[in-house]
Amino acid sequence: MDPAPARSGYHHGDLRAALLRAALEMLEAGEPFSLRALARRAGVSAGAPYRHFSDREELESALAVHGLRELMDDLAGLRQEPASPAVIAELAVRYVRFALSRPALFRLMFGQPCDDQDDERVRAASALHQHLAAVVGTVFPASDPVALSTAGWSLAHGLAFLHLDGKLPSADRDAVDERVRAAVAAVLPPLPETRAP
Repeated sequence: MDPAPARSGYHHGDLRAALLRAALEMLEAGEPFSLRALARRAGVSAGAPYRHFSDREELESALAVHGLRELMDDLAGLRQEPASPAVIAELAVRYVRFALSRPALFRLMFGQPCDDQDDERVRAASALHQHLAAVVGTVFPASDPVALSTAGWSLAHGLAFLHLDGKLPSADRDAVDERVRAAVAAVLPPLPETRAP
């Protein structure tokens, strides 16, 4: 998602959404931001952001929720038929692609402990985990879907950061996709053989 430019100033509508768009622009541009700088970027009074965010931490938590929901939408958009290990590999591919396309947001989402007092953030993270466990449970019904989805998430997350941190090359996106698929295939348990009647 490319947030709409917020430089023209805020005139009416959803102030919170306008502030989040401006904060995403600043984050992705590598600009340091405070609530005061955010107000300037959004074209609102210096006190306006405080109506929605008590401090920078609350703003960052809202950005993390936005990122989690965006990632969830991306993963949920993957066709899951037929249920096979390839589906899990494609979820990992999409996860790593998200990290590489939104590196600043991805680092913000996962670079600090989840605020378990933020119900919205807890729900967004839980929805993501439940989706992954449901897919794994469909593909491997005899497995512990929570344990296996945690293992798969750990693998995709590790690969994402290895690419983001330059430990693995990321210039060729097709090569990245294939590396992720190969890594997932290497660790997934084999499907049980089905015998013909």
